[in-house]
Amino acid sequence: MATDPIAPLFEPFEGGGLKLKNRIAMSPMTRWKSPDQFPGPEVAAYYRRRAENEVGLIITEGTTVDHPVSSYSERVPAFHGRALDGWRRVVDEVHSAGGVIVPQLWHVGIMRDPRTDDYPNRHLPSASPSGRFKPGGKQVFEPATKAEIQGIKDSFARAAVSARELGFDGCEIHGAHGYILDQFLWGALNLRDDEYGGDDVARTRFAVELIAAIRAAVGPDFPIILRISQWKQQDYKARLAQTPQQLKAIFQPIADAGVDIFHVSQRRWWEPEFEGSEWNGAGWIKHLTGRPVITVGSVGLSGAMSVTELGEHAGVSADLSPIAKRLAAGEFDIVAVGRALLTDPMWARKIKERRFDDLIPFSKDSLEKLY
Repeated sequence: MATDPIAPLFEPFEGGGLKLKNRIAMSPMTRWKSPDQFPGPEVAAYYRRRAENEVGLIITEGTTVDHPVSSYSERVPAFHGRALDGWRRVVDEVHSAGGVIVPQLWHVGIMRDPRTDDYPNRHLPSASPSGRFKPGGKQVFEPATKAEIQGIKDSFARAAVSARELGFDGCEIHGAHGYILDQFLWGALNLRDDEYGGDDVARTRFAVELIAAIRAAVGPDFPIILRISQWKQQDYKARLAQTPQQLKAIFQPIADAGVDIFHVSQRRWWEPEFEGSEWNGAGWIKHLTGRPVITVGSVGLSGAMSVTELGEHAGVSADLSPIAKRLAAGEFDIVAVGRALLTDPMWARKIKERRFDDLIPFSKDSLEKLY
């Protein structure tokens, strides 16, 4: 009898404090559908539809922590104040459908755009390690003070406590794509000469202290996921690490601070991270740190992710056997799906039921509403 090539995607997972019915996660995707930073009933229904249709783990869109300059839009949901009432409804809707959900806690750092007037506290300078938006760019703000750094750490810890109190199944910290944690890790942007700057290991201090603060606040049993990436919005070719040894030097201290699961973002999941091995970034992080990992990057699509492609037709790919094969081999543990699930809330169910002809391809129209 022939082996089902995609069966590994629907095997249960237990690890990092999570128990999931299958290996499919919904990747966090900013939707701009929360006016006044409040996730309303339509947002709750949006996540519920995925929980009803075989998504094993839902990671919400990025939701900003309680820090004055954490956000870049009034349409991005906050994770403090009255917005927590909206998130309570999201949790209840997802749990009533049998789903598992974590919020992605977010601080954008210097990624706020001063050319727009759509974000809170526009009059305040953005927080960042060195006040620079991109490598080689001019300094546009003063570097964050130690007091400001402490305030950011405290805001993440408060948000994680709120997530636990609301009944979320864990939390994810956004440490990827050139946002605040990533800005401190990236030597091209972190030019500090104090204890938060320096070599690869020294630049992990902010992330280590932030994760440790969250762990102390939520206790030992609340899962903490950390999303990381080599690539940045400012530079797709950027790399934190050129070798496996360098990757371990950066992320082992962060893992030891209290990370349960790493969510490793790359633009194309199938691309090797280093020469000499087919492992992708998630595979290397799992091998080096011993933590369970989530892989992500153009899963289920015929086109790779990029900012300029977000409004274009990305096509659909029903051939999931390559990723399922590498999942079964233990390279990674969970597969996160982005745009394919943004367009089609029934994507995971259709895959499970082998209804490949019913899959809906991503298109720019998908960004206009919450399907």
